[in-house]
Amino acid sequence: MIGLTFDTGALIGLERRRQRISRVYTTALADGLIVTVPAVVVSEWWRARSDVRETILRGVRIELVDEELAKSAGEALAVVRAASAVDAIVMASAARRGDVVYTSDFDDLDRLRSYFRGVRVLGV
Repeated sequence: MIGLTFDTGALIGLERRRQRISRVYTTALADGLIVTVPAVVVSEWWRARSDVRETILRGVRIELVDEELAKSAGEALAVVRAASAVDAIVMASAARRGDVVYTSDFDDLDRLRSYFRGVRVLGV
């Protein structure tokens, strides 16, 4: 079953209760889909503890960066030179499961689709 992968912008949107990403998130949970967030995304998003952030984290699966994921992201960085490591990890994470990525940084993640061709990227 295809799940969802969220980047930092998607988490910020959830935290700020943006309508589109909130609807995507609640529908995904209601449908039993897994929402994955790579651990490095949490480090970009996390500025301080809050009840809203804790609630969001309880509803997602945090994915640790293992050797395979790190290598896949690094190979993408060799091809897509302007990409950031965190964006490459988000795309590599989604690619390993066939997930759809939700992002507020559509252009940057869309450029990485030249390497991760099977990943669908949607803006929030």
